Amino acid sequence: MKDNYSKSIALRCITCGGEDFNFNEDRSYAKCNLCNREYLGGYDELVELNQENISENVEAMKNEIQNDLQKELSDMFKDAFKGNKYVKFK
Repeated sequence: MKDNYSKSIALRCITCGGEDFNFNEDRSYAKCNLCNREYLGGYDELVELNQENISENVEAMKNEIQNDLQKELSDMFKDAFKGNKYVKFK
C-alpha cells in the first residue's frame, strides 16, 4: 500500500474552465486570467463552486485506498497461510 495518498485538485473557473487565477495576499479575492471573471469571495468561493469536482476526486481516492487495502490484506492472508494444505484462497 502506498504511504502517501495526497493529491492536489485544480480549481476551475465556472465560466471558462480555466485554472489560472490571480489572488490578493489574503486570498479573499480571485480573478480568472482567461475570462477575467472576478470572484469576490476569493479562494473560499472557488472551493464552494468546485465542490462537485472535489467530491468526485475524494470518491475516486476512497476507491483507490479501498482497493489497495483489500489487495494488501489478501496478500497478507495468503502469505500467512502459505504451505497450509487445508486453507485455500481464490
